[in-house]
Parts: sequence; C-alpha cells; structure tokens
Amino acid sequence: MKKLARIVLVLAAAFSAAALTWSQSKNSTGGSGVGSQTCAECHAEILEKQQKTLMAKALEPIGNCRILSDNPLLTFQQGRFSYKIERKGNRSIYTVTEGQAVVSAPILFCFGQGKSGQTYVYELGGVKYESRVSFYNAIRNLDITIGHSPELPKTLIEAAGRAMSVDEEKNCFFCHSSGANNAQRLQFEKMTPGVNCEVCHGSGEKHVAAMKAGEKAGAGMKQLGQVDGDDITQNVCGKCHRSVDDVIEMPNRAGLNNVRFQPYRIFHSRCYSADRRIGCTACHDPHGDAEPSAAFYDSKCLACHTSKNEKATADRNAKACPTGKSKCTDCHMPKIDLPGAHFKFTDHRIRIAREGAPYPN
Repeated sequence: MKKLARIVLVLAAAFSAAALTWSQSKNSTGGSGVGSQTCAECHAEILEKQQKTLMAKALEPIGNCRILSDNPLLTFQQGRFSYKIERKGNRSIYTVTEGQAVVSAPILFCFGQGKSGQTYVYELGGVKYESRVSFYNAIRNLDITIGHSPELPKTLIEAAGRAMSVDEEKNCFFCHSSGANNAQRLQFEKMTPGVNCEVCHGSGEKHVAAMKAGEKAGAGMKQLGQVDGDDITQNVCGKCHRSVDDVIEMPNRAGLNNVRFQPYRIFHSRCYSADRRIGCTACHDPHGDAEPSAAFYDSKCLACHTSKNEKATADRNAKACPTGKSKCTDCHMPKIDLPGAHFKFTDHRIRIAREGAPYPN
C-alpha cells in the first residue's frame, strides 16, 4: 500500500449554515401545531415540570450539549482505530484516525441525556452517520454504540460510524424532537429539539382556536388519562419505546437488547393482559422523569394487589404476595445488565424472576 496521505473529511462545508442554526423557537412545530409556549399560557405548571425531563431534552443542539461541554476531551481506542471528541468553543469535533488517515466532522446532534449514554450524529458527503462510539455515564467516557458490531471494522469509514437511511433519520428525529417530520421529510428549520406537548397530545391548533373564540364545546383534545393501559402503552408510548409490533419484526426479537423496549416487555406480563388499567402511565407520570424509589412502585402494585394480611376489595382483588416483602420490583422486575451498555435496565416483564432462570425473550 502506498504511503497514506492525510485525509480530512470535514462536515462544515457540506452542511448548510441554515441547518446548523435552525430555529429554536418553542412555537416551531412544522406548521401543524402551536408550540409548547402556547400551551404554557394555560398549562404553565405542567409545562414547567415537563421541560425539566429527560424526554424534553432527548435531543440537544451541539452548542448546548452539557455532556460534551463538561467533558471537553473524550477518547477511545479499538485496535488500529483511535477516536476523539474534542470541544472547540460551542462545537465538538468527532475524529477517527487510522495511522495517518483521518475522518473528522463536527457533531451536529446529541441524542439522549446520558442517564445511560449519549450518541452523536454527524454528516459526510450529504449522508448522516450515527457515531460508532457513544458517551456512557457509568464510565464517563466513550465505548462502542449499542447496536454496532464490537468486531474491528475493515475500513476507516466503517470505523467512524454507520450511514443512516432516510427512514432511520426520520424515525430518530421523530422520537427525539418535535416538528421535524410534518411534510414527509425532515425540516430542521422547523424542528424543536426534544419532545414537547403535541408529540403525545396531537396538534393544538383547533383547541387553541376554539378556546380563543369561546367555543369550549369544540375545544376538547384527546384525554390521554382516560385511554386504557394497552392503548397508551402500545400506540402512544410504543411509538418510540418500541411496541410489540415493532419488536416481533426484529431478528430474534432483538434478544437481550429488547430489555430496553418497555412496551414490548410489559405486554408479556400476566397482569398486563388481565387488567386494562395497567400500562405505562399507571406507574409513570408522563410529565416527569421516572421515580427512582422502589417504595414508590410498591404503592402502584398495591393499587391492584392486597398486602399479605389484607382482604380483597372490588378494586384490589389481585393475589397478595405470600412473602409480604416490600420493594416489589426487586423480585418481579429485575434489573438486567445489558452487555456494552454500562447500565442495568429495569425489565418490565413483570413475573416471578427466579435466580438463574433464563431471560424470557
């Protein structure tokens, strides 16, 4: 092989300034909504709470990326490939080297808030790529992105990342942002980073217009709190957190990796099929982050189950736990250590989890 010349592939010229500086107006929803700030005129307390959640920060502009600002130099080595993410002002440069050959591009988007990890998207030659390495909170550094092969890549471009198809792009931004997908194509100039009100509740245009006109009879929006557990779990939350229909189409139903797909996991719980009240919102406030306390979830279980010495009632007639132990989730929703994720995910397949039993796929 001839001596390698230094190859530098830089995104700045390939990606327009308009896309890098898209409108961050909270009223920007792609022409099919009113924006969360309009919702705040009547629902300020709910919006204030929701805006602090991980879901509201599911996508960050690179200039506001807290993780990369707090960690100005991140490195990783795999075989002959060296990785570096370096902060320069309000930008972060993603660089992969193989000897003298280099692939380098500014990161455009930061996906996730780092509870487990954060993944990056950059562009080369008009194609968006998912970074092959991600930041993991547990190690405060980089490692292979979940879903990428751990085997040593054959080429430098393969080592840098995975090219995203048009459908993959749309799906990623649909679940991590608001207002980008309204014309069957991504419209970054109309995108709001993170998940806002209308992603779950639908467009508020008719609702707002009716309220302003004093026509309360026509101002109603779908009350998600009145939707049964299966509908909201599979058809609302499942749009992004992976429904049963999504997972069964994956090879081997994604194997152990499907522990991250809560709507699929809970679908196979006996109590889920037995009681239509059970779904994501039975335990989780959609306007807040998940509660970390195991005792909090005990109270949710006891909304249906009686404790050991209690008598059943009309609403609480599910079988009592014979052990009488607290922390129901410790026994019935074990934490699964997903290799490579540097994180233990709570398995939402509610069951008697016996020690040493195989993972039920």
